[in-house]
Amino acid sequence: MKKVITYGTFDLLHYGHMNLLKKAKSLGDYLIVGVTTENFDINRGKLNVQQSLMERIQAVKDTGLVDEVIPEEYVGQKIDDIRRYGVDIFAIGSDWEGEFDYLKNFCKVVYLDRTQGISSTQIRTESQLVRMGIVGYSPMVDKFIDESRYVSGIVVTGIYLEEEETLPEKLQENGFELITNNFNRLIDTVDAVYVISKPVNRYELVKQALSQGKNVLCESPITLNNSQVKELFELADSKHCILFEAIKTAYALAFSRLALLIKSGEIGEVKSVEATCTSLQSKSNWLYNKESGGGSLTSWGPIALLPIFAILGTDYKECNFVSYYKEKHGVDLFTKIDLIYQKAVASLKVGVGVKSEGELIISGTKAYIYVPSPWWKTEYFEVRYEDFTNNKRYFYKLEGEGIRYEIAAFLKSIRTQQNNFYIDKDISLGISEIMEKFFTSNYKKSVLN
Repeated sequence: MKKVITYGTFDLLHYGHMNLLKKAKSLGDYLIVGVTTENFDINRGKLNVQQSLMERIQAVKDTGLVDEVIPEEYVGQKIDDIRRYGVDIFAIGSDWEGEFDYLKNFCKVVYLDRTQGISSTQIRTESQLVRMGIVGYSPMVDKFIDESRYVSGIVVTGIYLEEEETLPEKLQENGFELITNNFNRLIDTVDAVYVISKPVNRYELVKQALSQGKNVLCESPITLNNSQVKELFELADSKHCILFEAIKTAYALAFSRLALLIKSGEIGEVKSVEATCTSLQSKSNWLYNKESGGGSLTSWGPIALLPIFAILGTDYKECNFVSYYKEKHGVDLFTKIDLIYQKAVASLKVGVGVKSEGELIISGTKAYIYVPSPWWKTEYFEVRYEDFTNNKRYFYKLEGEGIRYEIAAFLKSIRTQQNNFYIDKDISLGISEIMEKFFTSNYKKSVLN
């Protein structure tokens, strides 16, 4: 019996896939199909796959052309599969011509003519293209636009600038259809907005966008007031819109794996979370402006609070602030927060005028997790035990600092009309509550000289 194997994502199965499977089937007696898992697709740069692994496997089975379906989970698996299943022929589309010649050492390799004029990417793009506008400008906008090009189904078409904001020349040449100081003009031309304006302005801008039925991806903190965040989420629900908080770390595979590892009990009961995020330079025009809501807490606080709230929850009993201010700025250049829970403690240090090691340490009753600097770009972490010979290291590929994954997750939520899977609403409310306490003049805070 001659065995043939082929691989693919098979997202939104179409007649191009069918043709490929028919041609592969005709090469032998028994056809095996490897369907790539979500994690493997992410590592290969496929960030907008719309169907789950089980949906895609079932769609392949339903063609009636396949004798066996297996998941493809890791680099190098093709060689393992060829040996394990005794494969005679490896078949793949001609758009991969030459890429798999190394498999000729293990079996015959056949490149099949690809069906022209059809692809899953084309279907996703044409049927659900999201026109996105940007609200406000900071250097993060440059990265956002660059990273959006890696995600199918989105096109950035315009930008709204507040009065004192200017757009760098290279972005003016980006091909925006619209550069405007009129927010309504932008809203009228887009399906969704990415809000990166000054923290004090975000509430009104997000509210206006949601009120007009637009989906919103907003930098964190969404607002500096807890009741306003509640109001915005309620408004989003009533308008059947998506409101997403843009903390890019949350969308990194390593961070989600770290959180799951902790929940599985690998390090025992968590007793302490310590997160540090600092920098000495920023080009954000609002960062050192008190009236804009600038400072270290609004700049770094949401990122540092993310692992604390994701692991310990938001039901802390006490919250203590210590900050360092410099008079000419009027904003906190450094802030330390201690949170006391019923059975654990947490602390975060954030700074835009004080430098420290940007690490994350999670202490448990069996072991601890160490994430080296810069932990918010999580690619690697260690689980460390009392007996160091049991230590484990985990590596995960991260592209684009997590921004492209954030955009892909946002688009998927728009398509499925499901709320943010990565950042629970309680976390967003917890972040805004911390911000409100910090900016409330009568809340007790300590100040360093």
